[in-house]
Amino acid sequence: MRLLLAEDEQDLSKALCAILKHNNYSVDAVYNGQDALDYGLCENYDGIILDIMMPKKNGIEVLTELRKSGVDTPVLILTAKSEVDDKILGLDSGADDYLTKPFAMGELLARIRALTRRKADFTPNLLTSGNLSLNRESFELSVEEESIRLGNKEFQMMEMLMSNPGRLISTEQFMERIWGYETEAEINVVWVYISYLRKKLSSLKANLEIKAVRGVGYTLEEIKC
Repeated sequence: MRLLLAEDEQDLSKALCAILKHNNYSVDAVYNGQDALDYGLCENYDGIILDIMMPKKNGIEVLTELRKSGVDTPVLILTAKSEVDDKILGLDSGADDYLTKPFAMGELLARIRALTRRKADFTPNLLTSGNLSLNRESFELSVEEESIRLGNKEFQMMEMLMSNPGRLISTEQFMERIWGYETEAEINVVWVYISYLRKKLSSLKANLEIKAVRGVGYTLEEIKC
């Protein structure tokens, strides 16, 4: 799952990023409303955590512009404001949920889980393709009784491939979706993780393989006998 965090208090932002990444989320952090709008318009997120009081544009302005542009990504408003009118304004502007500072991290994580479940529109936890199954809760990749637990980035790459069988996914799409726009990782990191996944598919005796189209990307296809 990939999140956009817009919070101008950098110490709080860093703490939230650390906790979210520890809980297997990929996070892009921005510190003002204009950047939040620019990033949010890409529609490449499973959820947006949006502070109200930010420089350049406040959270309500960002939210209003996102909704006017047709972006339906679930949004959780984070703010120090606790007045009922502010909550109503946030929800009426298109927010899906509202959390007042200070808050317990457990509650934030629970609300994010609820938020992303709604976006998935009751998507089943078990994703299948060929004889392969991927459990979105346990991160387990399995064939019949054999299973392997994937790491966070392995899971996200496998989820992208299994959600789009036969469709070519570019290296850039993997980088943007999983590592984020401002990552310092080299692009060949995608190849490294593809190599890990190929070995795991082989060990599970999956009837699917990850094929490469040189200079373009990767696709998940059935193995032809």
